Amino acid sequence: MTLDSLDARLLLLLTDAPRLGVLECARRLGVARGTVQARLDRLTAAGVLTGFPPELDLAEMGYGLTAFAVLEIAQGHRAEVAAALAAIDEVCEVHATTGQGDLFVRLVARSNDDLQRVIDEVVGVAGVRRTATSIALSTPVPPRVRPLLERIAQE
Repeated sequence: MTLDSLDARLLLLLTDAPRLGVLECARRLGVARGTVQARLDRLTAAGVLTGFPPELDLAEMGYGLTAFAVLEIAQGHRAEVAAALAAIDEVCEVHATTGQGDLFVRLVARSNDDLQRVIDEVVGVAGVRRTATSIALSTPVPPRVRPLLERIAQE
C-alpha cells in the first residue's frame, strides 16, 4: 500500500497524540470526519495501522538491561523456535535474518544475573544450536517511523 500526504499527516498526528478521537483528528487536519474514519479503516485493513499501544519505558518498569542475541537454529525449525521464544516474557522481538545467524532477538532483563537466566531459557529452547549475545550500552536512536511519515507528508 502506498501512503499519501493525508495518510502520513494522520499517522503523525496519532503518533504524537494516540488518544485523539476521529472528530478531533478531522478538525486538526481540516478534513471531514468521514474522511478520517475511511482513512483509518483503510490503513487498518491494509495492515499499516496495527494498533495504538502506549509507549513504555522498560527501564522504569524494572527492565533496565537490553540485549540482542543472534541465534543459529536447526534447519526447518524456525516456526517452533519462534513460538517457544514468544513464550519467554523477556523476549521483546524476534526477526528471521540472513547472514551468520538465523534469528535476531531483542530481549530485556532486570540485571546481568537476570540476563543470564533469560539466556539460559533461550538456549534451552529445542532447535537453538548456538547464541551470540551483546548487551546494549545505550540507545542513541530509538525505534522510530516519524522521519518516514514526515517525508511522505511533504510529498
